[in-house]
Amino acid sequence: MDTISNQSYSNQTREGYPVIHLGYADVVLLGRWNGLSNALYSLHKNSSFWVQYDKEDALVESYLLLNGIVEIEYDGKRHILEVGETIDASHYAHIISFYGKTEAEILIKMSTESFETRFFETQILQEEADAIESVDGYTYMHCNRIKDYSIEVWKHMELPPESLSTLRWGAYFHDVGKRVVPLEILNKPGKLTAEEWGIMKSHTIEGAKIMREHTVEWLADTAFIVEQHHERHDGKGYPYGLKGDEIALESAIVSVVDAFDAMTTDRVYKKALSRQEAMEELKNGKGTQFNPLVVDAFIEVLEKKQSN
Repeated sequence: MDTISNQSYSNQTREGYPVIHLGYADVVLLGRWNGLSNALYSLHKNSSFWVQYDKEDALVESYLLLNGIVEIEYDGKRHILEVGETIDASHYAHIISFYGKTEAEILIKMSTESFETRFFETQILQEEADAIESVDGYTYMHCNRIKDYSIEVWKHMELPPESLSTLRWGAYFHDVGKRVVPLEILNKPGKLTAEEWGIMKSHTIEGAKIMREHTVEWLADTAFIVEQHHERHDGKGYPYGLKGDEIALESAIVSVVDAFDAMTTDRVYKKALSRQEAMEELKNGKGTQFNPLVVDAFIEVLEKKQSN
C-alpha cells in the first residue's frame, strides 16, 4: 500500500488517515492499492450525495456498499442497494444519486490523481465551512440544505450534468460573503437601518470576490452564482438589477430554494412558515421575484419528496 503524504494541505486526520467531515458524511482517505485511491465514505442517515462520471478522463470510479441501507436513483428510478453490491460509475451516462436510509459505509475506488486532488481541495473548503459554523451555525446548516435542494432541482429540470459541480459549490457557498457582515446585523431581531441593509446586501459582491480570489482556483467558476443569488426575475433585486434571462439559471435556482428555506426556518426575528405556506409564497412570486420555471420545478421536487 502506498501512503498518502501532502504537507501543503490540511492536517485533519482520523487515526493517521486524512479525513473530511462534510456534515452529511465523513470521508477517510485510506491509501492506494493497485494504482487506485481507496476511501471510506460514511454516509449519514437521511443524507445524500451524487455522482457524475467523467467520460472524457475515462476514470476508474466504483462504490461498494459495506453496510447500512442505501437507495440509489438513476433516470428517475430508485432501488435499494444490496450490501456487497458495487456501482461502477462508468456504466451510467447520467447522474447517480445515493440516499442514506440508515447510517451506511461505502468503499470508494477511484483513479488516484483525480480523486486525491479533489479530496484535498474539498478538505480545505470544508474547513472554511466549519469556520462559518463556529460563528453562525444557522448559516452553515442553511447552506447544506440549499446545496441539496439546488441539486435536486437541477436534476429534475434535466439540465446539463457537467454543470452540476459548479452549482453544488456555488449553492453551498452562496452566503460566504456574510463573513464580512457583523453578527449583530445578521441576527438583528428588528428591521435593519438603511446603513445596515447596505452592509447586508454587500455579501453578494464580497462573496463573489472571495470565490474569485480563492486558493482553490476552480472555485472562481462558481462566483457568478454567489453574486447573483439575490437578483429578482423582475429586475428589482441586487446587486446589479438583472432581470429575466440576464440572471444565470444556477442563480435563479439558488434564489428560489434559498427563499423557501428561509421561510420554513425559525429565526430570532420570525417564526417559520409551514411547507405549504412557503410553497404558496413561491407561487405568488412567480414572474416577479422568482423564475417561473424554477418555481414549478422546485414545487414538483417537494411534492415528489412528500410522496416518497
